[in-house]
Amino acid sequence: MEERREGAEDLSNLSQSIASPKTLNLESQNKHSAIIQRLSNPIPLKSHSNSSSQSTQSFLDLFSQSKLSIQTALDRCRQISAENPDSKSHLKSDLDSLSAAITDLEKLLAENSYFLPSYELRSSLKSIAELKESLESTSSELLPRKKFAFRNKPAKKNSVDAGGEAQVKVPNVDRDLPGFQSKIEKVPEVNPVEKTYLGIRHSPGFQNKVGGVLVKQFKDSEDGDFTLSDLESCEIRLKGRLRALFIHRLRNCRVYVGPVSGSIHIEEVEGCLFMLASHQIRIHHAKATDFYLRVRSRPIIEDSSGVGFAPYGLVYEGIEKEMRDSGLGDETGNWANVDDFRWLRAMQSPNWCILPEEDRVGTVNISDSMTQNRDDESVSV
Repeated sequence: MEERREGAEDLSNLSQSIASPKTLNLESQNKHSAIIQRLSNPIPLKSHSNSSSQSTQSFLDLFSQSKLSIQTALDRCRQISAENPDSKSHLKSDLDSLSAAITDLEKLLAENSYFLPSYELRSSLKSIAELKESLESTSSELLPRKKFAFRNKPAKKNSVDAGGEAQVKVPNVDRDLPGFQSKIEKVPEVNPVEKTYLGIRHSPGFQNKVGGVLVKQFKDSEDGDFTLSDLESCEIRLKGRLRALFIHRLRNCRVYVGPVSGSIHIEEVEGCLFMLASHQIRIHHAKATDFYLRVRSRPIIEDSSGVGFAPYGLVYEGIEKEMRDSGLGDETGNWANVDDFRWLRAMQSPNWCILPEEDRVGTVNISDSMTQNRDDESVSV
């Protein structure tokens, strides 16, 4: 806790030093780099054992102090730019440092979201969004990007053949631009909705399949990220420990997953059933889907409707030990504490519900699942 407070003091020192023209010298810049390097190493906030309310208040005090320091530093950047228009190169470094500080504050919130009241969690997330927006606005104002413009070139006269007809030269890509065609073929088309997932396209996973049972057994040496993308009418069984799971565009699928020690991100699912255990679960654009969860923090939904929640009920040989090793051995009851970020009223969100017991699937045992082959092809059981 003391180390975190020192980190907040570093942010305050950063904002004060930015206010002075001395930031333009190398020594001060090195100091900024050292501060941000220190801030980039997240240190979890230790909760007080005597009272959860004290733990919440300690976090809110630290969060508020850090937020104020970042806001002050952004204001100082504007002031420096007005006083010294030639300081753009140094301002870029300062803004990059503040961007890292906001990211660090966002990580701190994620690490401690499990004990925060719903209102405080939403308020903190809104504050981070406002800081990001303020940073973007400041960057655009102080360091505007150069506008791209086409230059008008004089039109060339087409050559005329003996018959008086214009001859238009047709470019040959392979001849005039050697290697250009091969580069085009290597660049995949990107749908604007898919931009968020560019970073996980190269991770292992099941993608672009219709029907069948997809099974994967993870060993300790394989603990890492996994992706489920563009699947329809499939049953997916993932046994063993994972670090992170990304789920994108699933329809009419049933997904059973062992413990995930990090986070699970879900986007664009419809008519599915998920049985998941993780420290953090975020759900976007889900429709008519049921979630059976064990989760350390509150599940978060956005732009979703017709989703139901129930407790985790997956069973297979060795899962109890894997759950304990992943910090998920105890049932927190957070599966029922869902935060709908698109519903800010005090009353219950109409977009989700707790599944009635008579509608739940109960315990699901996947102990007899066959293991995955070396080529990661689906295997029926």
